[in-house]
Amino acid sequence: MSLASKTISSRLPDIVGAAHVINDPAQLAFYEVDGKKPGAAVRPCSREEIAEIVKFAAAENLAVIPTGARTKLGMGLPPRRYDVALDMTRLDRVIAYDPADLTLSVEAGHSLSKLLGVLGDHRQFLPLLVPYFSRTTVGGTIAAGVDSPLRQYYGTARDFVLGMEYVTGEGVLAKSGGRVVKNVSGYDLHKLMIGSLGTLGVIVSVNFKTFPSALGSRGFVATFENAEGALGMREHVARSALTPLTMEILSPGVAALFTGDAAARIGSGAMAPHVLSAKHWAFTSGYAGSGKVLARYEADYRRMAEELGAVNATVLDDNTRPPAFSRKREFIPIALSASPATTIMKISVLPALMKGALAEAQRAAESNSLEWAAMARGIGVIYVALLPRDRDEQSRARVANATNEILAAAAKLDGHGTIPWAPPEWKSALKIWGLDRGDFAQMQKVKKVFDPHGIMAPGRFVGGI
Repeated sequence: MSLASKTISSRLPDIVGAAHVINDPAQLAFYEVDGKKPGAAVRPCSREEIAEIVKFAAAENLAVIPTGARTKLGMGLPPRRYDVALDMTRLDRVIAYDPADLTLSVEAGHSLSKLLGVLGDHRQFLPLLVPYFSRTTVGGTIAAGVDSPLRQYYGTARDFVLGMEYVTGEGVLAKSGGRVVKNVSGYDLHKLMIGSLGTLGVIVSVNFKTFPSALGSRGFVATFENAEGALGMREHVARSALTPLTMEILSPGVAALFTGDAAARIGSGAMAPHVLSAKHWAFTSGYAGSGKVLARYEADYRRMAEELGAVNATVLDDNTRPPAFSRKREFIPIALSASPATTIMKISVLPALMKGALAEAQRAAESNSLEWAAMARGIGVIYVALLPRDRDEQSRARVANATNEILAAAAKLDGHGTIPWAPPEWKSALKIWGLDRGDFAQMQKVKKVFDPHGIMAPGRFVGGI
């Protein structure tokens, strides 16, 4: 047993009880991050226990990585050190919920899917319908910063997280924001925790604004001969009075992903036949409202699709829409299951520049002999999945070339790109966090303030901080 392991074993049971400290190597394998296994995993049940654990880790210079359902531990760079996995799943209470005020406070380890049921009893929901939805936790979702198809209408977590309680790298329990929509408690420091991958501290609880559930909803899919047609449909909708909940452009490669074995395992229900085509680009959208509103959307969408020369147009009802939506939501895990070395890029550009970004992504993938698929959200965020058939050195070199070309193209379009998912052994050869950033010095200062001892998930974030 290493000195760090002996130190951990001697103190952590005093904080949480021996039954909630995991030392067995077989069980610790479930907490691995890019091949690195912790010396122990600990399962606290309160904010006070978390603070004590982090204080102990800081005093002993032990590296800590907070975990939830462990669905997104593959994001970011490999950690430089990893001594303690801080399993948050015992903190799973709904602290406060006021349906009349549309506000909710919940602990970080609460399952998002279970929370949907709690809110559904009051015909409300959170627009955090994110990848790995059936398993992921509130804290893990916020720390990873992943988005949802509903971003088109509701925005990201930054738009409806009202406040947060967290433990800093010094073991200090801190609060930011509040529990009400109108809050004047000062700087929104908690928003720094969103997408930080646990490198600034441990999210303990989150306060949300909730939303009324839709009266009724439908989906619409129009397929086109080329990307210009699908993007033109998006532009027509953006200029209209319509306010859809979701809008995505799907490349032809997505059809194979969404009808394959991985999608059948991950998605819910069978995909309706002939909705997508392996030869055509697709415009997809979800919308909600009363019967008259749904009819207005269908009429306007069909008119636009016909004017733009769509090959096919399909309305998805209560039976066919959920499987289609779940596949859009689960695009990332489906793509990761489709290749032994799937590498997923996230590109952000202005919506008007998506045509150029998608064209460059296609050129880079095909010139490097890589299969690919892309899903572009209507607000200008594009997910590009590169799907090499092998995990060998030649495939790694082709992926490195393609990702470098796509990142450079995004920069020329005044955009930005990252590589959230890639094989762990390839990460040293890839620009995981994109091109060098002008605000890196400020990011280092923030890291130093929140985590002065450098023990929180060291190395996983931009520039290895």
